[in-house]
Amino acid sequence: MIKFIFKGVIRDKSRSLIPVIIVSAGVFLTVFLSSYFAGVFGDMIDLSARFTTGHVKVVTKAYAENEDQMPLDLALLEVGSLKTQLNAAYPDMEWVERIHFGGLLDVPDENGETRAQGPAIGTAIDLLSPGSTEIARMSIQESIAKGSIPSKPGEALISEGFAQKFAVSVGDEITIFGSTMNGSMMFKTFIISGTLNFGNAFLDRGAVFIDLRDAQLALDMEDASSEILGYFNDGVYNDAKALQVMESFNSGHNVPEDEFSPQMMRLVDQNELGQYLSLAEHMSSIFILVFVMAMSIVLWNTGLLGGLRRYSEYGIRLALGEEKKHIFFTTLLEAAIIGIIGSVFGTLLGLAGAYYLQTYGLNLTGMMDNVGMMMPAILRSKITPELFYIGFFPGVIATEFGNALAGYAIYKRKTSRLFKELEV
Repeated sequence: MIKFIFKGVIRDKSRSLIPVIIVSAGVFLTVFLSSYFAGVFGDMIDLSARFTTGHVKVVTKAYAENEDQMPLDLALLEVGSLKTQLNAAYPDMEWVERIHFGGLLDVPDENGETRAQGPAIGTAIDLLSPGSTEIARMSIQESIAKGSIPSKPGEALISEGFAQKFAVSVGDEITIFGSTMNGSMMFKTFIISGTLNFGNAFLDRGAVFIDLRDAQLALDMEDASSEILGYFNDGVYNDAKALQVMESFNSGHNVPEDEFSPQMMRLVDQNELGQYLSLAEHMSSIFILVFVMAMSIVLWNTGLLGGLRRYSEYGIRLALGEEKKHIFFTTLLEAAIIGIIGSVFGTLLGLAGAYYLQTYGLNLTGMMDNVGMMMPAILRSKITPELFYIGFFPGVIATEFGNALAGYAIYKRKTSRLFKELEV
């Protein structure tokens, strides 16, 4: 029976061509858009983890409540001892210190007088220690527009946009004005070793990167840092493991009545990233539901039109004694075959499109100037194992549902009218 129906579907193009095209288009969109959103949301989460949140983050309770203000007076103390404890308790994670600070970037003229000033957002990371993973994690080397990474204390990286705006270049001096951890005035002169262009306005706007040790000396933060970030050694965020680490740490360190006690936060607890992860996880289900409904309506109409064309066929089969339920069953079986064929073609097309976008990406660098959120400049899709079967749900279910609605007309046939319909 299946072989007979399959031959009928293949040979009768008027019966199967349009439904196969419709199913293929719907499955293609489901697979491709699922991979696209998985890639975009995944890159956003990864970018945020590498630059701001880590997989987990340790800060003081008071700092967490005022993090947007980058309050250095609420920073962590005795971070050397704290990192030692973290490394011993969680050896499958890497722990790094970072300092975030704000201030003014002053550009002197040939006489040493102020020629230009602009607000700056400073980030201090480990740039000079042998074997530091921070340079690779934050893609510093790949983002160098001019010059090179600092090789000695007293050197800094600034954003390419700031360098162009204030006409400074590699080798020039700049002075950072701000306040120290103790509230006193701070000004420190650095030599520009290079300029950075991450391709994202959120990261490039007034960015200054200096070595962690330079920042600690300039900001009176000896053995102190704004935060300690933790990363799983495999580089992949695991929410269940992060929750376990957070609960374990907080149970032994967090003192409710002490605002300077350290507390740990997961990635999903910061910057509304939990909502993005939840949306990414449910996006495929949303697409399946939408396309099942949309394709069911289209295939229902297609089935009705096909049913009208095959009205006489159904009449002859009924007149020959075939039961209505058997005709209905073979119609659903035919729909399943069409759905599978369309799903296979649609999945292959969707995977091809996803692979192309994953390999080459969509470069939006020129459109990111006014973007105020952490987004990658090059959008890429991501091929996951689910993509190989996810399209069969809307492809087969919608085809079955649409043909079931259209095939209901079989049960409305009146045997008493068959002879009249079959008269020549």
